[in-house]
Amino acid sequence: MPPSSPAPLASYVESWHPEPVRDEDPLPPGPVAAVSALLDLPETVAGAGDPLPPLWQWFYFLHWPPQHALGPDGHLRDALFLPPVPDRQRMWAGGRCEIAEPLRLGEPAERISSLSAVSPKQGRTGELLFVTERREFRQYGRTCVVEEQDIVYRSGRAPGRRHAETPTDRAPAPTSPWHLRLQPDPTLLFRFSALTANAHRIHYDTPYCQDTEGYPGLVVHGPLLALLMLELARRNAPERRVRSLSYRLRQPAFAGEHLLAESQLTGEGAELRVSTAREKQHATAEVTFT
Repeated sequence: MPPSSPAPLASYVESWHPEPVRDEDPLPPGPVAAVSALLDLPETVAGAGDPLPPLWQWFYFLHWPPQHALGPDGHLRDALFLPPVPDRQRMWAGGRCEIAEPLRLGEPAERISSLSAVSPKQGRTGELLFVTERREFRQYGRTCVVEEQDIVYRSGRAPGRRHAETPTDRAPAPTSPWHLRLQPDPTLLFRFSALTANAHRIHYDTPYCQDTEGYPGLVVHGPLLALLMLELARRNAPERRVRSLSYRLRQPAFAGEHLLAESQLTGEGAELRVSTAREKQHATAEVTFT
């Protein structure tokens, strides 16, 4: 008797409608100082009322679950916005952000998280489930930032994935005056995981990466690639405030590789990317200024 076909992913989420969740955070300056140290930014004193850079809300509203709640890959086994898919595997695909006004340090903030969209699609290696989570950030009753994150899930593992060895001695040459280099090592990835409460083992457990996931080494966090691109605008045009941004994570980068973030100015904003000697586009982004 032939084996039965797996149920379509849409069948697992037909009745999945999680309710919105509200969280609060006082937005203390500590995480800003920690991220600045991680990225070797000039020492600055961030105080009450100072604006939070775009996407730095990722270092706030953190959730530290009990250890027994984690699965073998380091992710949560179950959570409100994790779809009820068997043998679930998770990948961050990208997102968008609208900034009416920046969040301010030292002022109480609330975050309202909700499920925005669920869409099954057929990929090259099987069926995928795209889940979009919407997050609204408010201060003193005003909606300051609206963010959407696109997460891709599959049931089971992709077949036979292999990655070539990564060159750590070659760096791409910049083609734009706005560029920024970074060569993340395991220590930097470990610190970034801690700052974002991310226990996913692909960022700190080399044997797991190679033996279970098929990667040649530790994987650079997708959010770190996005923040690296946003640093270009923050460092080169500090007088221009980002009004909106979108980013897409395309190819994984690995510890030891020379990352190059570059930007090309457009009429109202900039187009950004992260490359290595191996790939031209690990991540891409677009920003518009006020």
